[in-house]
Amino acid sequence: MNLKKIIEKKIYSLQLDKLNLKKKCVINTINPHSYCISKNDALFSKALLESDILLPDGSGIVMATKLLTGRKIKKIAGFDIHQFLLKRANNMSQKVFYMGGSQNTLELIRVKIKNDYPNIKSSFYSPPFKSEFSEIDSAKMCEKINAFKPDILFVGMTAPKQEKWTFEHKDELNVQNICCVGAVFDFYAGNIKRSSPFWIKLGLEWFPRFIKEPKRLFKRNFVSAPKFILEVLSFKLFGKGIL
Repeated sequence: MNLKKIIEKKIYSLQLDKLNLKKKCVINTINPHSYCISKNDALFSKALLESDILLPDGSGIVMATKLLTGRKIKKIAGFDIHQFLLKRANNMSQKVFYMGGSQNTLELIRVKIKNDYPNIKSSFYSPPFKSEFSEIDSAKMCEKINAFKPDILFVGMTAPKQEKWTFEHKDELNVQNICCVGAVFDFYAGNIKRSSPFWIKLGLEWFPRFIKEPKRLFKRNFVSAPKFILEVLSFKLFGKGIL
């Protein structure tokens, strides 16, 4: 995966209302941490590269785009695309399926959807909690989704598992738009509070979350982030990466 080529050719830089959602598409996000992971995970790298829409979810991606291409783009978080698609689905009276998360989280989302977006028909499935799914697991997941025939599928199983599963099974899914949004399930359910607009505007949305969960988020912020910065500088100075 070549950072400069991704930024030049793959990163989505328009407003969300310019998205082409009339054809089947897979929407993924990329941030410095997922980029670093992809350098050592060929399937994850392929899943990101073959996304129909790849959103810049992270101030690091915004910074890298400006530094390497001169283009100024806006960060589009998983939370942003989730809210955009829900509003659009409500206006169009569409069907939405949530695949991933715990049963409790999905029940909280069910209640919120009913209150916030009354025109949406929703369905949910909590798959087994494991690092890799068996063929039987995946077949059941696809069966649940296809039986409901949703217009939009939200996949929330954390990266890179969600992107790789979607990449391997997208052709089996009878869905118009598939969107991998990870922790957004917990944000929307209210299990985890999203950082305030103050931190988001500063490009430090990660900081309050790190304070609350330092052990889980240490690698993301203090291993991947410095590596990504060095990668960006290497492309800027030498025209190639170091990862």
